[in-house]
Amino acid sequence: MSKKLATITGVQGYVPEHVLTNKDLEKMVDTNDEWIQSRTGIKERRILKGEGLAASDMGVEMVKGLLAKTNTKPEEIEMLICATITGDMIFPDTANTICDKAGIKNAFGYDINAACSGFLYALTTGAKFVETGTYKKVIVIGLDFMSSILDYTDRATCIIFGDGGGAVLLEPREDGTGVQDQVLKADGSGREFLHMKAGGSLRPPSAETVANNEHYVYQEGRTVFKHAVKSMASTVQDLMKRNSLTNDDIDWLIPHQANIRIIKSVANACDFPMEKVVVNIEKYGNTTAGTLPLCLWDWEPRLKKGDKLILTAFGGGFTWGSIYLVWGYDTPS
Repeated sequence: MSKKLATITGVQGYVPEHVLTNKDLEKMVDTNDEWIQSRTGIKERRILKGEGLAASDMGVEMVKGLLAKTNTKPEEIEMLICATITGDMIFPDTANTICDKAGIKNAFGYDINAACSGFLYALTTGAKFVETGTYKKVIVIGLDFMSSILDYTDRATCIIFGDGGGAVLLEPREDGTGVQDQVLKADGSGREFLHMKAGGSLRPPSAETVANNEHYVYQEGRTVFKHAVKSMASTVQDLMKRNSLTNDDIDWLIPHQANIRIIKSVANACDFPMEKVVVNIEKYGNTTAGTLPLCLWDWEPRLKKGDKLILTAFGGGFTWGSIYLVWGYDTPS
C-alpha cells in the first residue's frame, strides 16, 4: 500500500464577467496594445464590478462550483484555507466569511498572505492536515481582487493585474497520486521592491496616506523580474533533483502567470519546451494568488490521472517555491 497523500480531487475557477482589454486601457493610461502584449503577454483581464462585492464573493462562486462538481456537501468540509492579499477586511479572515456564505458550518479556516506564492503555501499547509489524518476534506483557495488596490494612472502596474482565482478539494489517497514534495522559500529583504506601503500597522490608513496614493501596489519591475526567474528556476531544479526527476518525467510545468517573459525565461532555465508549459496569462493577467488554480482549472480537461506536475511561483515579500504533485483523476468528457 502506498503512503497516504493529499490528492486534488476537484478544481473550480472563477473570473468576473467584466473584461478589461488592452484597448480599454489605452483610453485610461499612456499605453497601447502592442506595448502591453510584447512586454507581458496579456491581452485582457477580468475585473470584479458591483456594489458591495468583495473577494469572498468570488470565493463563494469557486466553492459552490467545486462542491457541486465533486458531489460534496458543505457540511463535509472540515477545513478551508484562503490564500489572498486582498481579503474583505483586515479581520476577520476571508476564509471564514467564505465558509459562512457557502453554508460550510463544520470547518475552521484562515487566510494565508504570501502574495503570488500564496496558493503554494496554502496547498502545502492543507496537504499536511490531510496527510496526517487530521482531516479528510480540505478546500484550498487562491484568489485576489487586485483591481481594488491598483492605481489606474500607473501604467507599470495597472496593465498587469486582474481579478479571479480558483479552489481545489484535497482528499486522502493511497494510489500514489497527490502532493509529493515541495520547496518553499522566503526573503523578507525583498519587501522594498514589491509591496503596498500603507494600510497596515506601519502606516495606518489616514487622510495623508490616501492623498499620497499609498494604498496601491508598488513594484520595481526589473528587480522583481530578475529575482523571479532565478528563484522559480532554482526551486524547480532542486525539487526535480531531490525526487530524481528528469524533464521527460514531468508532463506539465505550471508557473505563476506574472509575465510571459518571466514564464519563458523560467522554462528556458529549466530546459522545458513551451509545449509542456501551462500559459493562460493572455486571458486573465496576473491574479496573484489566483493564477495557479486558474491554470489547473483551464487545463483540467487535458490532465490525466498520473500526470506529473510542477507548480512554481514567486511573489512579494519575497516569497517563492515549487510543488511536485501527481494528478489524481481523469476529467469526465
